Amino acid sequence: MEENFKMVAKTLFGFEDLLENELLQLGAQDIKKGVRNVSFVGDKGFMYKANLGLRTAIKILKPIHSFRVSSEKDLYDKIYKMDWENYLKPTGSLAIDATIHSDLFSHSLYIAQKTKDAIVDKFRDTVGQRPNVDLKFPDLKINVHIDRRRCTISLDSSGDSLHKRGYKTATNIAPINEVLAAGMIMLSGWDGQSDFMDPMCGSGTMLIEAAMIACNIPPNLMRKEFAFERWQDWDVDLFEKIEESLLKKTRDFHYKITGYDKAPSAVNKAKENVKHAQLDDFIHVQHEDFFKTQKGGDEKLHMVFNPPYGERLESLNVEEFYGDIGTTLKHKYPNTDVWFITSNLEALKYVGLRPSRKIKVFNAKLESRLV
Repeated sequence: MEENFKMVAKTLFGFEDLLENELLQLGAQDIKKGVRNVSFVGDKGFMYKANLGLRTAIKILKPIHSFRVSSEKDLYDKIYKMDWENYLKPTGSLAIDATIHSDLFSHSLYIAQKTKDAIVDKFRDTVGQRPNVDLKFPDLKINVHIDRRRCTISLDSSGDSLHKRGYKTATNIAPINEVLAAGMIMLSGWDGQSDFMDPMCGSGTMLIEAAMIACNIPPNLMRKEFAFERWQDWDVDLFEKIEESLLKKTRDFHYKITGYDKAPSAVNKAKENVKHAQLDDFIHVQHEDFFKTQKGGDEKLHMVFNPPYGERLESLNVEEFYGDIGTTLKHKYPNTDVWFITSNLEALKYVGLRPSRKIKVFNAKLESRLV
């Protein structure tokens, strides 16, 4: 049996409860919720499973050492003392990123540099050879986290952020992050038991995430690579077994997922991404101006979308635009649960419909509300 170890899944602000619940469903042990992260315990197979299967995680870190730190020299010495040959060959490559919440240190790049020096010097002193730095495709990606006086060294098992699912070949201006899209759909309570619509679908992210949730398809099946595939203990047979067990849990979906956009270029991009994600059986994208459409049929419809905020589209008349959203929903979309995200809190007043819930989330750096 593989032994269990602690891991930390990082997420976006406001998604901690969702991630905690996902981990519970996947079978994690000893789950503890933090801010923008949830820690848990599992074995190597579970680490593979978490990377493949979690919709709201951005990274899965494996902490390997934690210590108190009092100065830059202290940091260097303690990292130098670690047994790096357990994780990396002298001929290998590494990359380091650091996050710092401490009055002792102010510069995360400097801390990353210090960490690299300690590791490289250790190899040079003990075996006469040193690993190289490779920021794009390192054999080992190391995360340094300093919180006041406590330093935690972790291995980054994911590599690129897990929002890079691998299904996007084309993007629009202001595309929504895949983890944000999945989290919004989950927060909206959609369970795949009704039709779904994104009336301003851009490059199709929301539609694809909704289809994967409906069919219980693991979100990261199409990724080219995870960082753990370059680790010394990489077990391809175990990985394939985990992949297979997740695929067995997919389910049928008996409703429609529809996307509209009034920009022909966006419609083409969305179609391309949907096809690349192999979800064209479930998703239909068409060139429509939402404000000129109406709902067909009486069945319940679930709508989640990301309208322009006026941040990147200077020509947008925000009052009129958000007023039109409200009018269209009120008069043309009966029996519809509607959720959308905006960072323009002023604009919300023009919708003319009272939200029953407002959830604070961040779209990149923009503080927003999912309403």
